[in-house]
Amino acid sequence: MNQQIKNIILSCTKAKEITKTELIQNLWSGYGEIIRVALIGGEMNSVVVKHVKLPDNSNHPRGWNTNFSHERKLKSYRVETSWYEHYNKLCDEQCRTPHCIALEHVDDEVVMVMEDLDAAGYTERLSSVSWSEIKTCLSWLANFHATFLNKSPDKLWTVGTYWHLNTRPDELKVMDDHQLKKAAPAIDQLLNNAKYLTLVHGDAKLANFCFSKDEVAAVDFQYIGGGCGMKDVAYFVGSCLYEEDCEAMETQILDFYFKKLRQAIASKHPELDFSELEKEWRQLYPFAWTDFHRFLKGWSPDHWKINSYSERFAREVVKQVLK
Repeated sequence: MNQQIKNIILSCTKAKEITKTELIQNLWSGYGEIIRVALIGGEMNSVVVKHVKLPDNSNHPRGWNTNFSHERKLKSYRVETSWYEHYNKLCDEQCRTPHCIALEHVDDEVVMVMEDLDAAGYTERLSSVSWSEIKTCLSWLANFHATFLNKSPDKLWTVGTYWHLNTRPDELKVMDDHQLKKAAPAIDQLLNNAKYLTLVHGDAKLANFCFSKDEVAAVDFQYIGGGCGMKDVAYFVGSCLYEEDCEAMETQILDFYFKKLRQAIASKHPELDFSELEKEWRQLYPFAWTDFHRFLKGWSPDHWKINSYSERFAREVVKQVLK
């Protein structure tokens, strides 16, 4: 950490000294790092700093080193900066996120100084979850989607999620599943043209949720943008359940999510016809699932998330779209 970045941290926290830094994780493909910074003499004892800097040599874990990929990543950090600057403050305790303390651009680098969620009590990161923890995350998603329902994604991704079709032409081109490839534009269009749209987190995997005893907060808003809420739900479920549980718990998961969404919308959008929204989004759940499945089949055809449940959804959706 150079002195300029240290000065930014000390200035925005009014701390006297940085006593320790701890690497939380490196950013994907070498685009920087996330660190925890311990402080003394200021308003808080620690902060988390996301430091984005261009790599000398981009080294993608799966070999997708293209200029298109590089530009997508650069835009994702601009989007995340816009999120924290313009939207993050609209989140309440029902869809908790880290408070943003400072955003600074240093030449081609970006420094985001954020609340340390560990210090706020969200200390747990889980690799497997019970139904109770799944419900906590679904409740977060429902409240998040209700908060930003009908919100225009200005300065964010027009279409949220890191896998949406317009940002993944290379992966589509190499797909072996020709029927799914043929149906992909229509699937994308159906999702994007839904009557009811919100902001989707865009990377709502289990690893991006921080747990306290009975609450959860979410991080990583690089791919937030407009979309149907089912994209987040399908992606979250696929991130934490194996195929047999995805299938066995499908009704249970959707019923709970829509129960929480109904409650949140009754509070935030009492004029809205919720039954119409629920009908539309339930019908789009298989399309949202298939949309991510399409990305995986081009990006990593041997990925563990490509399974019989996903394939069944995809076959049904493709049949509908190409009939």
